[in-house]
Amino acid sequence: MTDMNHAANPDPSTEYLITGASILGKTTADLLLRDGRIAAVGDSAAAQASPSAVTIDAAGLVALPGMVDLHTHLREPGREDAETVETGSRAAALGGFTAIHAMANSSPVADTAGVVEQVHSLGLASGWVDVRPVGAVTVGLGGERLAELGAMAESRANVRVFSDDGICVHDPVLMRRALEYVKAFDGVIAQHAQEPRLTEGAQMNEGDVSAVLGLAGWPAVAEESIIARDVLLAQHVGSRLHVCHVSTAGSVEIIRWAKARGIDVTAEVTPHHLLLTEDLVRSYDPVYKVNPPLRTSGDVQALREALADGTIDVVGTDHAPHPSEHKDCEWAQAAMGMTGLETALSVVQHAMVETGLLDWEGFARVTSVTPARIGRLHDQGRELAAGEPANLILVDPAARWTVDPAAMATKGRNSPFRDLELPGSVRATFYAGHATVLDGALATPRQNAPVQEVLAWKK
Repeated sequence: MTDMNHAANPDPSTEYLITGASILGKTTADLLLRDGRIAAVGDSAAAQASPSAVTIDAAGLVALPGMVDLHTHLREPGREDAETVETGSRAAALGGFTAIHAMANSSPVADTAGVVEQVHSLGLASGWVDVRPVGAVTVGLGGERLAELGAMAESRANVRVFSDDGICVHDPVLMRRALEYVKAFDGVIAQHAQEPRLTEGAQMNEGDVSAVLGLAGWPAVAEESIIARDVLLAQHVGSRLHVCHVSTAGSVEIIRWAKARGIDVTAEVTPHHLLLTEDLVRSYDPVYKVNPPLRTSGDVQALREALADGTIDVVGTDHAPHPSEHKDCEWAQAAMGMTGLETALSVVQHAMVETGLLDWEGFARVTSVTPARIGRLHDQGRELAAGEPANLILVDPAARWTVDPAAMATKGRNSPFRDLELPGSVRATFYAGHATVLDGALATPRQNAPVQEVLAWKK
C-alpha cells in the first residue's frame, strides 16, 4: 500500500499523497496531507505534492474521517494493570480512532481539574490520538454531591462531557442540578441509565434465558425508567442529555418520543449490543458479562434500526479492559465489561454496512461526525476537503480477519469477539496529518506533548 522510499520513519512534518482513495465509499480522488491539514483533494493533489512526499496507494480503500469514541475506559490513573493511556491510545489508533473520551472511573476519580488535566497531559504525551477526559458528575462517583464541573470545564482539558458511567446518577434532584450546571458552558451529561434498586444482584438480562440458567435478571425497565425520567428533566431544564450504551427496544422508543418532542437528547449504542445476544450467556463464559447486559435478538434488531434512522446518534465502544484474573473466574465473581476499540469498525461494518442499513457516509456520521459534535471537538469529524484538519483513516472493506485478543494493543484480553471472523481492516490512521498507523501496523506517535510536565507528575 505504501511507498516508503522517501521516509522510512516519518516525522511529524511528513507530507502524504494518498492516491485513488474512495472518499466515503463514493467518489475516487487523491488527497494531499500537509502541516496537519488536507492541502488538496482531487486532480490538483499530485501536482501540489513536494518531491519528498510519501505516496500511499489507496486503490480499493475507503477514506473516512477519523473515528471518535465518546465512551472509552483507559483506567489510568490508578488501574494501570488493566489499561494505560498509552496502551489504550495505541489500541484506538489501530482501530481507526483519532479521538477518544476517557471515562472518569479511574482511581483517583476524574472529578477535579487536577485529575482531568493529568489524563489530558498523558494523552498528549502519548500522541496516538486526541484523548479527551470525561469529568465525573459527582464527587468520587458517590452520587451525593456535584463534582467540580465548572473547574473541569475551565481547565486545560476543556471538559465538555460529564458522566458517572458505571454508576447511575439516580438522585433526580442531583441529576437536575447537574443538567442545570453544564448549561453555563455548553456541556452534556452522559447518563448510565440503570435504576440501582431494580438491578441489585443482577447478572444478565431478565427473561427466559435467565430463568433457565438461574441467574438473577436485569430487567429492561431498569434502563428505560431512568431514560424516561432524564429526558423529562432535560426538557424541563433545557439542557443537553446523552444516554450511554442504550440496550433495549423500549429505550429506543422513549428516545424516539423525546426527540419528536424536541428534547435535546442524544444516545449511543455499543458494537457488542449491535451483534451479540443473551444466548451467549448459556456458555457461562464471563467474557459475555457486561453492563448493561446482552439483550434479546429483538433488542439487537431494534438497536440496528434506530442507529440507521438516527434515533440512536452514535456508536460508543464502552471499551472496558480488565486484568485476566477478573474475567478468568466464575460468572458471579467476574467483572463486567468488554474490550472494543480494535474491533469496533469491523463489527459496525458487519452489523450495519454489510446489511445495507448504513452506507459508508452513514458510518462516518455515527462514528465520527456526530460524536465529535456531541463532544464539541471542532477539529474532528470534519469533511474530507481542502483546508480541513487531517484526521482521517483508510479502510480496506474487503479484508477479513479473525479476532485474536492476544495480538491486540490493549492490555485487556476480554474481547467477546475472539475467534470470530470479521470484515474490514484499518490500513492507515492520520491524526492531525501524522500517520499513527501505516500498512495496518502502528507507525509513530505525533510529537506534540508536554513530556516533562507529565514525567514530573508521574514521579
